[in-house]
Amino acid sequence: MSEVKLSAALRDTFGKGSARQARRDALTPGVIYGHGTDPKHVNVEAHGLMMALKTPNVLLSLDIAGGGTELVIPKAVQRHPLKRTISHVDFLIVKKGEKVTVEVPVVTEGELAAGGNLLETLLTTISVETEATHIPTEITVSIEGLEAGAAVHASDLKLPAGTTLAVDGETAVLQVVAPQAEEPAAEAEGETEGAEA
Repeated sequence: MSEVKLSAALRDTFGKGSARQARRDALTPGVIYGHGTDPKHVNVEAHGLMMALKTPNVLLSLDIAGGGTELVIPKAVQRHPLKRTISHVDFLIVKKGEKVTVEVPVVTEGELAAGGNLLETLLTTISVETEATHIPTEITVSIEGLEAGAAVHASDLKLPAGTTLAVDGETAVLQVVAPQAEEPAAEAEGETEGAEA
């Protein structure tokens, strides 16, 4: 994954008023931490950050005015409950070659076997350990031809080179279930008729 470069600036004012002003100025407040360093409070260009965060676990190179450059990944993103705009981001400092544990989206491809079976997704993301500068954007699993009763476990996922599971391999990711029969509705009708009698 290539890194996304964004400009940022250190901030020395805190609180809701300061955060609101930053957002009015098209900036997003955030904090950078990790590797035993003191936290750095920054404002990051809002539009560029919003676009970058559309990629899960994106690697960011923050060019901090007067504070050098930091290589980070987003660890916690707070959004406005109604507008869904980004209100604050926690960034974790990473180094090239360093391993990190992250949640990566699981994406399915293919079609289930005929018969009206349903796919039940148990996990939408999977926890993996991978190199900070090579975090996969997604992990694809084929469901082609799977029958009712089939399940895909974490150990069945094909992981990119250098990436390992951070969960038990027996963890179920998805399963195929048979469609529900129509019998319960018929039973309910019988009960209604009995009540009327």
